[in-house]
Amino acid sequence: MLGFDEDLIVAQCTPQGKGALALLRITGTNARQCVDSFALLASGKKIKDVSSHTIHFGRIIDESGTVLDQVMFLVMDGPKTFTGQDTIEITCHNNPFLIEALIEQAIKKGVRLAQEGEFTKRAFLQKKIDLIQAEAIQELISAHTQMALKKSLAQLEGSFSHWIDALEKDLLKGIAWCEVSFEFLDEGVEFGADIRISLENILTKIAHLKEVFDAQQQIKHGIKIALIGSVNAGKSSLFNALLKQRRAIVTDIPGTTRDVIEAGLYQKGNYWTLVDTAGLRQTKDTIEQEGIKRSFEEAHKADVILLVFDGSRALTHHEEEIYQDIFKNYEKKIIFVQSKQDLATWEHHPFHTYCPLRVSITQKHTLEDLTEKIDAKISVLFTTLESPFLLNKRHYALLLTLEQKMLTLLGLLIEPIHYEIVSYHLHDALTTLSELTGKSIHEAALDLIFKEFCVGK
Repeated sequence: MLGFDEDLIVAQCTPQGKGALALLRITGTNARQCVDSFALLASGKKIKDVSSHTIHFGRIIDESGTVLDQVMFLVMDGPKTFTGQDTIEITCHNNPFLIEALIEQAIKKGVRLAQEGEFTKRAFLQKKIDLIQAEAIQELISAHTQMALKKSLAQLEGSFSHWIDALEKDLLKGIAWCEVSFEFLDEGVEFGADIRISLENILTKIAHLKEVFDAQQQIKHGIKIALIGSVNAGKSSLFNALLKQRRAIVTDIPGTTRDVIEAGLYQKGNYWTLVDTAGLRQTKDTIEQEGIKRSFEEAHKADVILLVFDGSRALTHHEEEIYQDIFKNYEKKIIFVQSKQDLATWEHHPFHTYCPLRVSITQKHTLEDLTEKIDAKISVLFTTLESPFLLNKRHYALLLTLEQKMLTLLGLLIEPIHYEIVSYHLHDALTTLSELTGKSIHEAALDLIFKEFCVGK
């Protein structure tokens, strides 16, 4: 009887919905014989007789011989496949009813529907990829920025895995020094300094990744840009202009925007989430007060703040205090924007010293200047992320555990050193490191990771 990870499975690998073409993948033991039972090649050959890694035009038929679709069969024998198992990929026409009929035909022949991430899980179990590379596939598919795409691909190519291998070598060096020490017990030779060098090297590398972890989430999920300012400062008009659509309601009535409005767009390889917020002012309106409270919350969460003020009038004393307070708390991520540049400009506002960018939604070049300014701010943000890979929360948690074990080990390197205890803790740390790549991981934890994938991956 075949094991659960060896039996035949099928799933659609391309997105659901109508389109020109779709891809179905069947993988597992005896894939050729199974597909032969519902395939007719135009050449007259059988699937079981064709060469591996070849493409063939043909048809899929049901039990009565009725043609269900004209398709292309890509026949590949393991282990030189994604899953490491015999695989046949079928390119068919992308109609949901048609795909359902084709999958049903496969199921009638003993194939079962693949679970979430099962193709990738099989690739991992067949040692075609490690766990970090498997997770990189998911990151690659869901990347919202060019940088996330680039780093996910590097991770799939093994950049993070190689880094983990280097840490493993440092731990193995420490274990080796412990083994050597057992041979020199009677001679009083100490190897603590050599072990310490290996541990400190590991701690330095972990510290670097800890520094960039939070900022890396921006690479993954895109940049949040909040428009903050007083009522009628022109935030909603600017919000719509950047989106190039009328998303927020714009009126001359102060307090029109009472809640947070979000919308996304792709800009030069980055995904921006623009956030329009309620105007900041003193008010007794309970609903507006809640909106203003949320505006301050969005300012705190944003990666970039467009601090917008109306350049056509003088600001009240209360408005000046609000702007100064926001600038004081979030200076590094603020771009000062003087709106309504096309109207008469009030020359005596208190923010001239901050060199605000003068913008008008009726002047295209000023919007282009603002876009460039935002791009520059994002570039500064990303220059701090000198890491060739992206960490997820699982990686981060395991690295924190490893760091704590390294610190514990350093505390044990006090003469006289008990090398058998040090060796035990080094082996324990090695087990933690192995969980990252999946060399040592519980089946339940593995299932949780692959359940995050969609069916067909």
